[in-house]
Amino acid sequence: MQLATAISQPAAGEEIKIGCNDLIVSKTNRDSHITYANDLFCRYSGYSETELLGQPHNIIRHPDMPRAVYYLMWEHLKQGEEFFGYIKNRCKQGGYYWTFASVAPIYEHDELRGYLSSRRCPSPQAVALIEPLYQRMTEAEQAVPPEQQIPMSSALLWQAINKEFTTYAEFALSL
Repeated sequence: MQLATAISQPAAGEEIKIGCNDLIVSKTNRDSHITYANDLFCRYSGYSETELLGQPHNIIRHPDMPRAVYYLMWEHLKQGEEFFGYIKNRCKQGGYYWTFASVAPIYEHDELRGYLSSRRCPSPQAVALIEPLYQRMTEAEQAVPPEQQIPMSSALLWQAINKEFTTYAEFALSL
């Protein structure tokens, strides 16, 4: 379980571009511990399958990601809905890669068993729009006490997308 502490390490390094035909796939249990990681997940994250299995999926969480985006994702998943969004992931050695992610609950005999995440290359135009928004959201989160972080950051997200879209999914899928 020592690997899970990687999230607290500072992030630095170069961006790794996802291949336009690559599909990064992982599965977790209900507690979000990785139960499956395809070869591309291992390659882009820099972790071996052995290092990833059993670890919390947030082992690849980049500190530039706003908490409010993950809150929104979990709200969708709790309702049994698929989440679509842009995610910046951290590599083992400190680099990062952007993805367009789909995360969905996995049910077996009407019982939640875990989650399936598939990620692909985002368009450069989408990242150019998302990155400054996420930066503003993260800065807002850092400027207030923990209990105010998600509401403050969420307000910035909704201000940005409510002009044209009614949901984050509509916004994300439009880019």
